[in-house]
Amino acid sequence: MLKKLVSAVNNLLNIAIAFSLAAMSLLVFGNVVLRYLFNSGITWSEEMSRYFFVWLVFLGAIAALKDRMHLGVDIVVNLLPEKVKKVVFVLSNGLVLYLLWLLLEGSWRMTILNANSTGPATGMPLSYLYGIGVVTSIAMMILILINIIKAFSGAKDSYKIVQTTEEAVETEEETLVANAGINEQTKVPVRGG
Repeated sequence: MLKKLVSAVNNLLNIAIAFSLAAMSLLVFGNVVLRYLFNSGITWSEEMSRYFFVWLVFLGAIAALKDRMHLGVDIVVNLLPEKVKKVVFVLSNGLVLYLLWLLLEGSWRMTILNANSTGPATGMPLSYLYGIGVVTSIAMMILILINIIKAFSGAKDSYKIVQTTEEAVETEEETLVANAGINEQTKVPVRGG
């Protein structure tokens, strides 16, 4: 049940990221074509594409944290004994939680402050723009708390700060193989295969 929920949320995140990128690209490209070929344009295109870009960046930050793909320097941490690695992991994640709290607090204030302000071209409330900070900070806090719980549960490599691309590919392949095994057992066909 929990895996289905996590999978659904992950799919929703990926769809939102893809939609933001596609909408932003279409708006900018469409406006350029209209401007140069027809000497006109969509008045709200630039503003809306900027909103999509902001949402794209913040949603991408959630996805990167989920996959442990944020930049990190772990050369010193890798030299430490296993127990000290856990302590450093918990301390660094505690610091990240504090920073996310600051992001949440600031984003909430900006969202409330701009609830009655609207964008000049779209007329959309600016709280939609600033609200993504609230969404991002809450989602990232949940991910950090899950990582800390996993570190205390003793899961393999749960206290790694960053993940290399090779490790991400291996993890994805293991997940696909595990899902294929589950699908074979339940007689549900695997897509694409």
